[in-house]
Amino acid sequence: MSEAVRWLLRSLRRIVAVTLAFLLVWLGGLGWFVMSSLLLRANPAASTDAIVVLTGGKLRLDAGIELLAAGKAQKLFVSGVNQQVDREELLRPFGALPDRVRCCIVLGHGADNTFGNARESATWMREEGYRSLRLVTSWYHMRRSLLEFGRAMPGMKIVPHPVFAHHLDPERLWGWHGAIPVVIEEYGKFLATWVRPLIDAILPPAGKPPVIRTAASNRVPVRPDP
Repeated sequence: MSEAVRWLLRSLRRIVAVTLAFLLVWLGGLGWFVMSSLLLRANPAASTDAIVVLTGGKLRLDAGIELLAAGKAQKLFVSGVNQQVDREELLRPFGALPDRVRCCIVLGHGADNTFGNARESATWMREEGYRSLRLVTSWYHMRRSLLEFGRAMPGMKIVPHPVFAHHLDPERLWGWHGAIPVVIEEYGKFLATWVRPLIDAILPPAGKPPVIRTAASNRVPVRPDP
């Protein structure tokens, strides 16, 4: 066997070993993500200043309205509502709600992803002067939502309220929109969210002026010429 062939085999073995190690780490992370998400449980006895529901399913809004009606918060903020949908249209499927509930539901139309949900909700929370919130979203979406909301509102008390589907059709587990592909996709998004600060530190977002140090060690933003 020639030296070139031996070198090629050694290289292939290294590649396979690295790939297997990466796969094991990824699978271990996926297992942690699923188990930790499933183990998150809502604390219905806890009260907060506000309830924040992230759009994405009727069960989420069901839970938020039920909590508001039970007096668990002063207001309910629904983040990520379509620009064309007003409060009356959003609440129509719920029938006649008590005035004390209907009057305290606020819609946010400025977000189209979880990052935007967190920023939109943070702005509303500051405007209201609130210091605590109950976050309502699907169980598989909770980990990423807590990460985004914690970054957008450091120091804010955030009570997770994961929503679980009551029934799951086994035949849809592996479908294109089934539970397992959705969870795997969400895990990938969670990892991307987790490493985003590191990426931003290495590659600052476009449009943000770089920072230089002067002789006096003051930070001065360098702005492009108009």
